[in-house]
Amino acid sequence: MHSAGDVLLRRLERFTRLSGDEAAVARDLTQRTRLVPAHSDIVREGESPGDVRLIVSGWACRYRMLEDGRRQIISLLLPGDLSDIHAAAFARMDHSIGALTDVHLAEIPHDRIEQAMLARPTIRRALRLDMLAKAAIQREWTVSLGQRTAFERIGHLFCELYLRLDAAGLAAGTSCEMPITQTDLADLTGITPVHVNRTLQDLRARGLITLKGRVLDIPDFARLAHDVLFSPDYLHLDERRHAEREGAALEASFP
Repeated sequence: MHSAGDVLLRRLERFTRLSGDEAAVARDLTQRTRLVPAHSDIVREGESPGDVRLIVSGWACRYRMLEDGRRQIISLLLPGDLSDIHAAAFARMDHSIGALTDVHLAEIPHDRIEQAMLARPTIRRALRLDMLAKAAIQREWTVSLGQRTAFERIGHLFCELYLRLDAAGLAAGTSCEMPITQTDLADLTGITPVHVNRTLQDLRARGLITLKGRVLDIPDFARLAHDVLFSPDYLHLDERRHAEREGAALEASFP
């Protein structure tokens, strides 16, 4: 398993290149780590937000629980993902964060994040772009819940998760880890577990996916993406290349 500092650095460098000094500052943020068992809450709705949390390994989720026990998962936190760096601006959490699997996380005090952002503008830019990318994913999930069919919702989600894991260095060929249950998928996509099961059978029957144990395989990603109307643009996976092109153009304009 990679160290917490390396996981954070890889995440930030998705958006911009860090100097050696900036990389050292980023790595130094992740000194305190802990393990959270599967199906445990990391922080609960109504509690103080506490520290910024970096997922080092394992899967977690943000969720809301209704009074009658129904759960809506509103986002997934994969290795490299950060909780809201500005959550401390609020007195209480408006949602819970729970561990779907065993989770190894780093806890970063808000004041240390703020100091790093003030002292290192490049780190501030990377964290800002990270927040904007997360907001884009949230918008896409809203589209899925409002407009996509069950087949499209689950297939679209699989495309997204594969690419997010691949960007974190956690995909292998056409496969990636998929440790969430059919109940989790139902709470993610707003359909019943029975309908999730039928949709997974449909995806398998068409040869678009295989699911064995905790591993998802997408043998023909382009075909699945086409069939579920998936475009990766909202994931902003090429943001670093864009930033470097913009920086090069700026330098060229001031010889």
